[in-house]
Amino acid sequence: MSSTLDDEVRYVARASADWAARPPSERAEVLRKIADGLDGAADKLVPLAMTETQLAEPRLRGELKRTTFQLRLFADEVDGGGLLDVRLDRADEQWPMGAPRPDLRRMLVPIGPVLVFAASNFPFAFSIAGGDTAAAWAAGNAVLVKAHPGHPELSDATAAVITRVLADAAAPQDLLRVIHGREDGVSALQHPLIRAASFTGSIAGGRALFDIAAARPEPIPFYGELGSVNPAFVLPGAARSQPQQIASAYLASVTGSQGQLCTKPGLLLVPAGTTVLEELGKLEAPGAAPLLNTWTHDGYLAALERVASHTGVYELTEARTSSAEPVAVTLLVARIEEVLSDVEGLVTEVFGPAGLVVEYEDPADVVELATRLPGQLTATLLGVDDEEDDLQLARDLVPVLRDRAGRLLWNQWPTGVSVTHAQQHGGPYPATTAPTTTSVGTAAISRFLRPVAYQNFPAALLPEPLQDANPLGVPQRIDR
Repeated sequence: MSSTLDDEVRYVARASADWAARPPSERAEVLRKIADGLDGAADKLVPLAMTETQLAEPRLRGELKRTTFQLRLFADEVDGGGLLDVRLDRADEQWPMGAPRPDLRRMLVPIGPVLVFAASNFPFAFSIAGGDTAAAWAAGNAVLVKAHPGHPELSDATAAVITRVLADAAAPQDLLRVIHGREDGVSALQHPLIRAASFTGSIAGGRALFDIAAARPEPIPFYGELGSVNPAFVLPGAARSQPQQIASAYLASVTGSQGQLCTKPGLLLVPAGTTVLEELGKLEAPGAAPLLNTWTHDGYLAALERVASHTGVYELTEARTSSAEPVAVTLLVARIEEVLSDVEGLVTEVFGPAGLVVEYEDPADVVELATRLPGQLTATLLGVDDEEDDLQLARDLVPVLRDRAGRLLWNQWPTGVSVTHAQQHGGPYPATTAPTTTSVGTAAISRFLRPVAYQNFPAALLPEPLQDANPLGVPQRIDR
């Protein structure tokens, strides 16, 4: 490990201790000022993001707005104090377990310096000041971000805005540090002062980092969002009554941001004999456009070719491109029997503007396929609320899909992940490495907190949220 990288980690570690000691109200105000600073720099940051990522200006401005909204929402959570999950059990000589209960007071505390691996497809929302960074800050930790090579100049420019805000706010100057390069990212993950890490990206890259985190002399939590196909199931009644609407909405969802979204519904199941497939074939697809970068482009073409060349798969569209940019939309079709014969080969993420449409006749085959799906971020059901055929198939599917996905949708599409209190963006492996957590929404903050209980401590030695006087006014769950 280079002395320079070691210094970076140590800067973050010192800032983390400082930040954790600041009152929640002060931390919340700094988060709001960072949001204001980023909003004020939009006219500089957005054009830079357009140049490096080839994403459209409206998409990027919306993403920046989401990023700053998220910072403010998390600031409100910090202000409220509820995220500390304070629990007070007073001493009880008559505790029913057969022995007296001691005075126990439990709360969540910051886990320590956090390493964040930025994503390529969200240069604001999952990058320098994105969800993982915001959650770690809200929890009371400083952050070291390994910038994504797809937008290095934007990463440094974003960090510069935040650094100026931190100076003006008299906040720890090393609350955010940024490093570049795969080797430094791996070395930082192995540094003993790093207490947790997060990642958004490919299954191969995320799994490799997860294994490194687990193999450390002192393993640390690694929150990886890796890959998902996000199956969408068209039930018979919906296919009969609204084939045009389903086809149009599916195409829009699978091609939004050129299909470069982790929630893209890459697998669509439709009843054979309905006109959904015909309606899809009639639609005018968006024009060809470049992908984020050369490695995304090359990976997309390689994954698409593996699926397209499979026995029994044919192209609904004739827009599959060669190795030259830009790429066009490609919709592939297969029978469900072919998919069941090779689920691993055909149910695979193709990161880009492509989808596999699967025709089925027997609902039992649909349930069988659902039972064999790997872990997913989302699963979608499209049905008619009062159609008994749809409701019966949904009753069979929902328990299966609940065990395989973190978010279930009825008559809506999974692209577009709202930042809310109840959001769940995670799922069983390989969707994520930590299926009990989310990387979007206020619940994401809990990943970077850990519980500590104080037994029989005098008030003078208790943290303020655990004191009976509760000077900070933190919500307390008290068992008297």
